[in-house]
Amino acid sequence: MDFTTLPIIGPLVQLGAVGLHRFIDLLEPLVGSGAAALAVVLITHAVRILLIPLDIRLVRAEGARRRLAPPLAELRRRWKKRPEELQRRTMQLYKNSGVSPVAGFGSMLAQAPIVSVLYLVLASPAINGDPNPLRTETLLGVGFGEPLGAALFTGTPGAFALVAIITVVLVGAGMLLRASMRKLQRGVPQAELPPAMTSLMGILPFVTIIPALIVPFGAAIYLAVSSLWSAIERPVLRRMLWTDTEWRPE
Repeated sequence: MDFTTLPIIGPLVQLGAVGLHRFIDLLEPLVGSGAAALAVVLITHAVRILLIPLDIRLVRAEGARRRLAPPLAELRRRWKKRPEELQRRTMQLYKNSGVSPVAGFGSMLAQAPIVSVLYLVLASPAINGDPNPLRTETLLGVGFGEPLGAALFTGTPGAFALVAIITVVLVGAGMLLRASMRKLQRGVPQAELPPAMTSLMGILPFVTIIPALIVPFGAAIYLAVSSLWSAIERPVLRRMLWTDTEWRPE
């Protein structure tokens, strides 16, 4: 399907395809067959740099919610048998503290359309009626628009190496994220969760591995680089922005 023929979405996909293709052509004399992968890596870094203000808001919102953890725990203890009253008092606490329970998710929301356009750019076999030149780009025999899982299943040369690299990056990012989450939970009252939910939280940092095997290879590169960026950036921003009270709540 030629996504560039669709209203609204079409012009974005066409613009993204033309821009990415020209960027690859610019890098190709420098790095040869690795130009497409390097282009996505550089674009990912550019996007994440632009999103730093939103990441700062997210980290500040995390710190604010951390300060509220003790009074929230007290509310849960006192009103756990009256869910409606618990919800009302919880929202009132957030309001009185000037904190939004959903604050700080702008960075994740802002990346959603970027990933979607990148996916459509790479998944589309045609751009404005012509064959998509991006799908002819390859790295170690894997097509830029081909899912790594499919390349692995068909035995494409180089697929095992690329899957290993993407998996190592995502697992490393997941381990850093899980360690960071555990550190945040120390000394802070936590809401009681069902055992199944607790187990899910343990594997949540690693779920990006699944879509990375399903989306086009180029989009998998974006996911891997962006995940590693988040895992490294978040603790650094906490150290820079949080107060002693947020690090060590009473």
